[in-house]
Amino acid sequence: MATDQGFIGRTFGDRDDVMLTLLDNMIWPILGLVLIGVLVLVPQTFRSAELILWGAVPIGLLVLAESLCLLSGHFDLSIGSIAGFSAIFTGMILGTCPSCWGLTTSPWIGFAIILLVGSLIGLVNGVMIAKVGLNPFLQTLAFLIIFEGAKTALQTQPVTGLPSLYTQVGGTPRFAIGFMLVAFLVVGLVLRYTSFGQAVYALGSSENSAREVGIDTERLIIIIYTISGILSAIAGLMLTGFVGVVPPLIGEGLVFQAFAGAVIGGISLFGGRGKITGALGGVILIQVIQSALNNSQVIGATQIQMINGIVLFVAILLYSTQSKLRSRILASGAV
Repeated sequence: MATDQGFIGRTFGDRDDVMLTLLDNMIWPILGLVLIGVLVLVPQTFRSAELILWGAVPIGLLVLAESLCLLSGHFDLSIGSIAGFSAIFTGMILGTCPSCWGLTTSPWIGFAIILLVGSLIGLVNGVMIAKVGLNPFLQTLAFLIIFEGAKTALQTQPVTGLPSLYTQVGGTPRFAIGFMLVAFLVVGLVLRYTSFGQAVYALGSSENSAREVGIDTERLIIIIYTISGILSAIAGLMLTGFVGVVPPLIGEGLVFQAFAGAVIGGISLFGGRGKITGALGGVILIQVIQSALNNSQVIGATQIQMINGIVLFVAILLYSTQSKLRSRILASGAV
């Protein structure tokens, strides 16, 4: 009898493990179904796989920034505005357009400035949340509004006349794609194999518990938001290279796509759970859908924003369903 119970326990335990694994990697079958659907309905989308991946680089870096914040139990609404403001501010310094400041033409100074701007904004976000105790939603929402407005105040026309090396970073498809993949690889390895990564997951699971085991949670939050700001600034650099100029609306609306990519990729909204590989799958999914919408002859440009909102809504529904199924499986396994 004991043997039978042990066999049954192992069988159902294994089944639960398989179900949990499938839930954790739900993005890949979803991506497969979307790819098949797009291939049938909008086959012209896949005329250039390189172009799809190239276009995914900026949003990919923003998804990476958002994923890091979500894993720590926080989130960042300002990533799109950081990308846009840092790109506009640096473009004004480097550009030769009539309204540009034209302080220098050195691309290396430009690289340093855009990274510095992004890191400083991220640092202030982290300090205000960790040290002052502001709610992450309110703090990053305030910075979203502030830097969207600051971007418009700086320039309402495209910033042109940028140094060629500065735009080549994001304007060279293979380099940009390779950079994004390496960034995901590095962050994934750091989160999985280093004490920093373990601390991020611990912070996301329970800030009080993380503090009790000796983790400096305030310092960790500041570091996470600083990294988020740097990744957002690099996304702005990649967007600049992709377009060739700095458009006045750069970065607007990207935070919602970043959220959708991270959440549909399996990153928990409540922290402490999720894989960076899943987030990468979310990036590819979001970009394939975006490319299909742009290539569709049925859907107009005015409808794309509405469909992007629907995609975000579906991502949240999928996350909610996944969470309920996970809780049900874990509860049944505990009985």
